[in-house]
Amino acid sequence: MKARDTLRVSTLRLLLSQIKNDEIERGKVLGREEVLALVQRGIKTRRESVEHFERGGRDDLAAKERREIAILEAYLPRQLGPEEIARAAEELVRELGAQGKKDMGRVMKAFMERHAGEVDGRAASAAVAALLK
Repeated sequence: MKARDTLRVSTLRLLLSQIKNDEIERGKVLGREEVLALVQRGIKTRRESVEHFERGGRDDLAAKERREIAILEAYLPRQLGPEEIARAAEELVRELGAQGKKDMGRVMKAFMERHAGEVDGRAASAAVAALLK
């Protein structure tokens, strides 16, 4: 607030509001994983907005959404890189003995539980799908 970064302030206020609303809805204080899930959901929503704004020719709004994504990503744990995601997916597929596409759901559930907040679901899904052809 002192730095007069209005975009950061409004983004964080919105996040705090979402956390508070979720706590009221659930009737309990949210844990770390639940808050991380809310942050990830906010990032996902903004990424979808960027796509829509770019298709509509609103580059100014797309740029604003990208800045909000960067602000929210600062509150997530270190994200796994593509190589780390592929290696973790290989280990998990081997560990679970997954054979084909029919095991995709089981592998993804375990992967996302193990790497909560560290990986984007799309990237994980792509890595697992490549292994389970």
